Amino acid sequence: MKNDKMKNQYRINEQIRVREVRIVGDEGSSVVPTRDALNMAREQGVDLVEISPNANPPVCRLIDYSKFLYQQKKRQKEMKAKQVKVEVKEIRFGPQTDEHDYQFKLKHAKEFLEEGNKVRAYVFFRGRSILFKEQGEVLLLRFANDLEEVGKVESMPSLEGKKMFLYLAPKKAGAAKKSQQARDREAAEAEAKEAAKGQKEVQAEEKPANGGLLANAKISADALKKLTEED
Repeated sequence: MKNDKMKNQYRINEQIRVREVRIVGDEGSSVVPTRDALNMAREQGVDLVEISPNANPPVCRLIDYSKFLYQQKKRQKEMKAKQVKVEVKEIRFGPQTDEHDYQFKLKHAKEFLEEGNKVRAYVFFRGRSILFKEQGEVLLLRFANDLEEVGKVESMPSLEGKKMFLYLAPKKAGAAKKSQQARDREAAEAEAKEAAKGQKEVQAEEKPANGGLLANAKISADALKKLTEED
């Protein structure tokens, strides 16, 4: 059934009833009368296949129709295999979510984004808690900031009924922007490593120097002892 549907998707040979067509191939393209195109197909032992009927003139190829359908089916299969299914994961907060619960949900949201899924975080206002909608907005903005290394904001917090939504999409691998806190931490670590390296270099320089002083002192003592003995 599926193959029959694909076969009927394209017009071929005498089904193409326009005055002229554009023939495309490896050597380029050319506009020719449809009758001439059909004669070319017969001479080559192939079919005249209309691949773009809405073009002006319609675009055709000279190819065996069975081979053409096989190529199309293979191409569709490859495209389907490359498609990544993106799911939208929900994270729910209350307007007064405690820190432990916040960190727990932050961890899960980070995992969702790293797996390539989108995240829809929202604060649900129950009853009179709608009076604390500002707290909900602050919470969602903090949430977005804490996830900036792995996610980008698709839409800022917006109130829809009793819920305030924030939408996050995953960042591409290698394109995640580091937070200021992460950059400061890395800078401090680099500075500490540089200081440690400098300290080692100083110690390395002092060690031979001290050794030289001790050696000189020993030589001087031996020379003095020798002079004393001679006297």
